[in-house]
Amino acid sequence: MGEQNELSRRNFMQTAILGIGGFIGIVFGVSAVAYVVGPTLKKKQTETWVRLGPTSKVELGIPTLFTFKIETQTGWIASTEEISVYVLSTDGRTYIAMSNICTHLGCRIRWIAEQDEFFCPCHNGEFDITGNVVAGPPPRPLDRYEVKVENDQLFVLVGG
Repeated sequence: MGEQNELSRRNFMQTAILGIGGFIGIVFGVSAVAYVVGPTLKKKQTETWVRLGPTSKVELGIPTLFTFKIETQTGWIASTEEISVYVLSTDGRTYIAMSNICTHLGCRIRWIAEQDEFFCPCHNGEFDITGNVVAGPPPRPLDRYEVKVENDQLFVLVGG
C-alpha cells in the first residue's frame, strides 16, 4: 500500500510539472505570436495632406522642387522618408505635382532648364515639362500627386 501512495505522488509531481510547463509555454507562445503578428494587424497609414509651401514660390512655366519629410511605419520599424515633388503651374491657378523618381528604376530625376526637360542620369531617361516620357527606357510618365491650394499654400496628398 505504501508503494501505491509513492507512485501516486510521483504521478502527481509529473502531472504538476507538465501542467506548469505547459502553462508557461502557452503564455510565452501567445506573447511571441502577438509580438510578431501584432504590427501587421495595425491600421495602415492613411492618406494625409502635406503642406509644401506658398504658391508664390512656384514660377509660371518652370517646375519648382519642393521637399518634405514623412514618418512611415512598416511593421514595428519606424522611419523618416524624404520626398521631393516638382510642382508646375502655367496659369497661377492650377498646379500639377510630379514625383522626382524615374519610373524606370527609381533614380532621382532633375529639371534641365536649358533643354526644357526632366532628365534621369541613370539610363538617360527624358521627360517633358509635364512628366511625359520623351526618350529612354522609362515605361510610363512621372507619377503625380493630387494637389490642393488653401490660403495660398500648396498641399499634396501622400500615403495610402
